[in-house]
Amino acid sequence: MITFVIPVYNESATLERLAQGIHENIGSHPYRILFIDDGSTDGSWDILRALRERNSVVDIVRLRRNFGKTSALAAGFALAHGDIIVTMDADLQDDPKEIPALLAKLDEGYDVICGWKQRRHDPWHKTVPSRIFNAWISRTFQLPLHDVNSGFKVIRGEVASQLPLWSDMHRLIPVFAANMGYKVTEIPVQHHPRTHGKSKYGFERFIRGAMDAITATFLTRYGDAPGQYFGRMMLFCGSLVILSLIVALISGLAVPALYSDAPHNEQLALTAIVLMLVLISLVIISIGALGLGLGLLGELLLRYLPAPDPKRRIAETHMG
Repeated sequence: MITFVIPVYNESATLERLAQGIHENIGSHPYRILFIDDGSTDGSWDILRALRERNSVVDIVRLRRNFGKTSALAAGFALAHGDIIVTMDADLQDDPKEIPALLAKLDEGYDVICGWKQRRHDPWHKTVPSRIFNAWISRTFQLPLHDVNSGFKVIRGEVASQLPLWSDMHRLIPVFAANMGYKVTEIPVQHHPRTHGKSKYGFERFIRGAMDAITATFLTRYGDAPGQYFGRMMLFCGSLVILSLIVALISGLAVPALYSDAPHNEQLALTAIVLMLVLISLVIISIGALGLGLGLLGELLLRYLPAPDPKRRIAETHMG
């Protein structure tokens, strides 16, 4: 059984055509389409209800409000019963005609297949940050993918059930799958320009994605031995303290020599300013390192605590 897990947020104009496109390209595979309405305000839920009445393979879920794509996917994965999960965006930028090629790649022994939008039809302020993010992730995790954040994926059910999904971690599904030992790859897929609705991407999401990438780096490399990370952080901060003290000492000796013609009180004022700047920099670095360490420690605790049930955010379901 193949289950399509499709988050929906204000995509009323494309839902019926997306369902039809899936039906036309799925071939003889048994399948179901699970739409998760993530708090839409444009009438998408009414369209989904009508679509379900006409189509026996459509299941629909409505969340209590807009929680974000990660929460929608987590709820969908918790409810999906298929051996194979296909994720797609609901805006028709992902072409259903690519479904057979993605499914065929599973036969080569892969567990996660990402759709690589080789020629992407999005504005520059969305594509440029995405390329930077993808290059960073690929290099950091030694993952040979061009489009880690692609919403068009085929995932084996056993993988989907183990993925840690919180914050905006849906962007890093291939990273976590590869870290668990599953085989991850990508194939080029066609990408269409957006014709309805508007992009949900913004600068804030780019920053959140960067922070999640830092968290993922910590969890995948030091999740089983956090003491190594915090030990290295302490050594780094200690080195900065020593460096700052050396700078302060040199400054205290250099200022009087450089300004030997200046009055003594001016020499003292300049020395005090330099020392104050060094001290402020040291305090800022220390606070930043402490905040980062506490944040990562919190993420580590969340990882080992019982995960909250993603279905708790569901307001209404209609499933066969």
